[in-house]
Amino acid sequence: MAWISTKSSLLVLISIFTIVISRTTIASDPDILSDFASPENQTSVDGNYFTYTAMRGIFQKSVDKCTTTKATKAEFPVLNGQGVSLAVLQFPPGSVNPPHYHSRATGLFLLLEGVLEVGFVDTKGVLYTQRLKTGDIFLFPKGLQHYQYNFDYKRKAVGVAALGGASPGTVTLPSSIFNSGISELVLAKSFKTDVKTIKKIKEATTTH
Repeated sequence: MAWISTKSSLLVLISIFTIVISRTTIASDPDILSDFASPENQTSVDGNYFTYTAMRGIFQKSVDKCTTTKATKAEFPVLNGQGVSLAVLQFPPGSVNPPHYHSRATGLFLLLEGVLEVGFVDTKGVLYTQRLKTGDIFLFPKGLQHYQYNFDYKRKAVGVAALGGASPGTVTLPSSIFNSGISELVLAKSFKTDVKTIKKIKEATTTH
C-alpha cells in the first residue's frame, strides 16, 4: 500500500510538472520545426522576406513625445519562432516612456544618444534606477515594471531595446489601468481617492 501511495504521489507530481511546462511554453515563443517560419501559401522566399525597412530615416525625424518604432512579429512576420524583436525609442528633451512591462520578454536596452534615467521595480517592491550615458546598456528583467526618462531638457535621447521574444507583450500601466473599462468607483476605492479625480486622470491618459 505504501508503494502504491508513493507511486500515486509521483504521478501527481509528474502531472503538475507537465502542466507547468506546457503553460510556460504557451507563454513564450513557440518552437518551429523548420529553420524559419515561411509565409502562408508561398513556396519560396528571398532576402526581402528577412529585411525590415520601416526604420529607414527615423533617426532624422523629429518627434514631440517619446516615440517607439517596433519590429515585432506583428510588423515583421519572419520573427515568428525566433525569440527576438527590436524597438527604437526616441526621447525629446524632458520626455518619458511611462511605466510598463513586457509579459513575455526580457529587455536589453542600449542608449545610442543623450542621457536617460531608467529603472524597474521587482516583485518585492524594490526600485532599481540608473542614469545612463551614451553607450551604456541596461537590463530590464522579464515581466517587471520599468520606465525611461530623458532628464535633459535641452537634448534628445535615442535608444534601442532588444527583446527576448517575437511578441513581447507590452502593457503600459497608466492606460491599461485607467482606459481598460475598470469601474471608476473601483479605481477610486483602489487608489483611495474619489471618482472625480479618477475621471481627470482618465482624461489625461486618453489625450496624452
